[in-house]
Amino acid sequence: MEKTLLKRLLKNLKLNESTISMILGALVIVVVGALIFNYFRGVKPPKEEELKPEEIRLVEEAGELVPEGLPVEYQVKKGDDLWKIAENFYGSGYNWVDIAQANNLSNPNIIYVDQMLTIPRTAVIKPLAAEMTAFGPVIDGSEYVVEKGDHLWGIAVRAYGDGYQWTRLAQANKITSPDIINPGDVLTIPR
Repeated sequence: MEKTLLKRLLKNLKLNESTISMILGALVIVVVGALIFNYFRGVKPPKEEELKPEEIRLVEEAGELVPEGLPVEYQVKKGDDLWKIAENFYGSGYNWVDIAQANNLSNPNIIYVDQMLTIPRTAVIKPLAAEMTAFGPVIDGSEYVVEKGDHLWGIAVRAYGDGYQWTRLAQANKITSPDIINPGDVLTIPR
């Protein structure tokens, strides 16, 4: 009895093979369409740009430079760390210490997405003048001619007071191998 039922079912399927193919094709299209819809529904528009160091307006207070508009509350975004946040608000990552202290962070290496941080009104911390000139005289211009013994870190310290800005120099000058710069090369110093 089971064999005849199975034979009948297979015979019906064989007769309606084109119909079954059409139904399965439509099902695939619906599933793919649903996946594409869910993907684009989850894509969010780009968020408002954060402050760039060149957009930060500094005012002098008690002989020190302080960013305008502080204190403010800031909501931590994915990929943030205190150094990046300090660079966005002060133009100097060294102010991460002030943010950690103002928010009583017991471990400044741990911050969470959507955590609210107070960005305090405090003076911008730059490396000491002796550190800024440890690699040579300060670079004030928008171009620099590489000299023998120069490297991007040292040029960044001289130009920005922050060696970590070497990546900015490398990007602006389309340097693919940052260990190789040659005397006589003219570098653009973005300000």
